[in-house]
Amino acid sequence: MKHIILATVALGAFVAVFADIPRDAAARRRVQEIDFAEYYLKEFEAEVARQRGGDKSVWRNKTTALEKVQALRQKYPGDQRVEALFQRAKIALKKSKGEFTEVSADWTTYLHNEENLRKIISEAGDKEWESFLEQHKDKVLEKNYPTPDPKKTTVEDLKGTHVVLDDVEYPQHQFYGATGEYIACGKPSNGFWFLDIAGRDWLGPYEAVKRYRRNVDSGMTEVKKWTVLCEVVGITMENPRPSGEFSIGNMHFGWVVRPIALRVPGHVMAVYDADAPSSGRFIGEEQVEKIKDGWYTVKAIPDDVTPERLMEIFMTAIREKNYKLYCACIDPKRFDGEYARDEIMYHWDLHQERFHGEYVHATFAKAKITVLKGFDDDNKLENYFLDDDEKAQIKKASGDKVEEAVVESRAIDKNGKQLGTPHPHRLRRVNGGRWYVEDYALRF
Repeated sequence: MKHIILATVALGAFVAVFADIPRDAAARRRVQEIDFAEYYLKEFEAEVARQRGGDKSVWRNKTTALEKVQALRQKYPGDQRVEALFQRAKIALKKSKGEFTEVSADWTTYLHNEENLRKIISEAGDKEWESFLEQHKDKVLEKNYPTPDPKKTTVEDLKGTHVVLDDVEYPQHQFYGATGEYIACGKPSNGFWFLDIAGRDWLGPYEAVKRYRRNVDSGMTEVKKWTVLCEVVGITMENPRPSGEFSIGNMHFGWVVRPIALRVPGHVMAVYDADAPSSGRFIGEEQVEKIKDGWYTVKAIPDDVTPERLMEIFMTAIREKNYKLYCACIDPKRFDGEYARDEIMYHWDLHQERFHGEYVHATFAKAKITVLKGFDDDNKLENYFLDDDEKAQIKKASGDKVEEAVVESRAIDKNGKQLGTPHPHRLRRVNGGRWYVEDYALRF
């Protein structure tokens, strides 16, 4: 009987031990699953932290982390550790969408100002265009195509005749022929007009339209088709071989026309002007600077400007199309060199495009200032070991003091969303003078 009791107890213990094994194993598996999910979540959180408020299109660990946390929460409802992971994942997910802020009306004032200016110049151009057509109405051909038949019409018959071409595609249909540089309009079946663009009567107005886009209407994209008022001046035989549908190999007669006025409907009209500095002007150009001067919020840079404030002024100059102020922000040394000003103008155009197509505002962090060259009066650690005479001697021997400030910008789009990670901008000053922007080309 005693042996039976002992056997029964032993069997009960054996059953109890093995009954606990599945429970312990399940607990261990749960811990492992949670640890595994937390590993991917930490990687995702680290990615988000590196973006510093910006979003991106590809996240290495985002999907895996979210899937694993979701599966755990559905499998183990009520688990405190799983719930903690869920809350962390939720925060990381929201941060991965980028930082958002409320858009101030002041941020987009420059866009409204520019649209009003565009309308003023556009209306002036439309009025002048109609006046041009009215002046030449007795000379303008009623229809452009088919062109007058060269076998039945002489140059004398068309001398002084005007044509309004609204299918001028430049530079797509530009070509260099045996007799000049032209834009081909038309096709073999209905005849060709060869618009002569080798002279100033094309280059002057064309450059004027570029100035309009740069100084008035950055929202105007590259022009695909031009409307040009032309005068017939001759006839020639050419082989127009521009790109696309005009890649042909035969010679064709075409009427040579010279441009009188260029027009981009809804935007601007430009004319040749031999007395203008660039041989051309757009209608209303003389009003532009006066109108813009009325909306400038900053017109000068104080000598004691801080790096952060200078970056704000730099941004304002770009948004308000104040090119003079833009140049005043930039380190004068950056203007040295044969092509320096062209490069500065090139990046001005890029800044204009970004503030019309990508972002409308930027915020700036506190500057981090370091001494690149010379004696640092503010280095308390080093100055602790030096007396006044030693400091004066070192300062004299070190020469000019050159300081660098790094200011980070965060670009914000029209919806209040931060775009990308912050961008560092370098500024410099010499011997305690005024700060200047060194990295003027960088995006915000």
